[in-house]
Amino acid sequence: LVADFPGLTRDRKYGQARLGEEHEFIVIDTGGIDGTEEGVETKMAEQSLAAIDEADVVLFLVDGRAGLTPSDEAIAAHLRKIEKPAMLVVNKIDGIDADAACADFWQLGVDDMYQIAAAHGRGVTALLERALSPFFDDLLTSESEEGE
Repeated sequence: LVADFPGLTRDRKYGQARLGEEHEFIVIDTGGIDGTEEGVETKMAEQSLAAIDEADVVLFLVDGRAGLTPSDEAIAAHLRKIEKPAMLVVNKIDGIDADAACADFWQLGVDDMYQIAAAHGRGVTALLERALSPFFDDLLTSESEEGE
């Protein structure tokens, strides 16, 4: 989901998606976590953490225009602690020096960093192919073994 304002997603939003003709997967979109949650926002943060626990891989989306925030650091620490496969996705890199925008995020210690402009679809397909390839490779291997 893409919007010009924060708070679009308040709960876990599930969607069916397809990559190419044969690869289907489920996406869980959640609200952002900024560490200042109060009231209903606390429940939104709990939903985000529940989605992380449920996911096979986490696409940790950060705002390239806003730069590194304390909440980004806290989420990265949480992902390291639970040892969940995660890819750092720096969004909103359109119209700016993307490499400069990404420089601060390296200190989060996430090995896989990708640059996208979600509103324009730039980099999204390559990101999904990389994020999902281990699962599709496993699926193709198990299907070929079943056919033998």
